[in-house]
Amino acid sequence: MGEMEKQYKALPLETRLALALSEHLPESYRPFMVCEQWMVIKCYFARREDLCLQEARALLDDQDHVIRLCIAKRPDLTPDMIERCVNDRDPNVRHAIARHERLTEEQRERLMRDMDPLVARAVAKGGRPVQFRQRPGQARLIR
Repeated sequence: MGEMEKQYKALPLETRLALALSEHLPESYRPFMVCEQWMVIKCYFARREDLCLQEARALLDDQDHVIRLCIAKRPDLTPDMIERCVNDRDPNVRHAIARHERLTEEQRERLMRDMDPLVARAVAKGGRPVQFRQRPGQARLIR
């Protein structure tokens, strides 16, 4: 474990949470937030608009569906990332991607036939622009 990782892990939970939401998150802490053990911190970090593609890919590999759901809502997903979300084992992730504006017609058709009726209902509504929120002093987050 490197010195920077030791510093990060020594931070209290409240400080890590504040950093995950911070408008000015130090670059040196970002790799540790991708692998964060505390779900709430990782979830807020995953909702940041300023995630780089590498961070978003790593979070899309997360075992927890809530983290993958946060990533599925991103407007900057690559076609292969969209496909992964369309094929995700969890219906909540498929529901989150169902209204993505960059779905292909073939992906929309597959989701229309999804075994979860809520996924099919969501895709039938069509694409929806991503919504953001930003509180003073905090990063812009995907809703």
